[in-house]
Amino acid sequence: MNENAELPIEIDVQQVKDLLDKQVDFLFLDCREPDEHQFCRVEQAQLIPLRQIPGKKQVFLEQAEQRVVVMCHHGVRSMNAAQWLRANGITNVQSMAGGIEEWSLRIDPSVPRY
Repeated sequence: MNENAELPIEIDVQQVKDLLDKQVDFLFLDCREPDEHQFCRVEQAQLIPLRQIPGKKQVFLEQAEQRVVVMCHHGVRSMNAAQWLRANGITNVQSMAGGIEEWSLRIDPSVPRY
């Protein structure tokens, strides 16, 4: 069984920062829209808008062993993405609770809020 198979569906912003600080290999996705990403971002996160995730299912399946953390503005879209990915065979996925809003409040206040 995959060691990450029992990951909780949500991950706290501090836990994500710890993963980044420890340089853990994981895919960090930002599922917001391009205009939101342009306004503010976590540099390490790759932009794939929520509506595009289903079209990339095969790519995720090919890398199914890799841990995935999805973020959005407040955590709603990222939870939807995480649930969809899990339902489609990508089990090592988590939603970053509170999204970039929580990231700005608790981790990096230089990230603009909107």
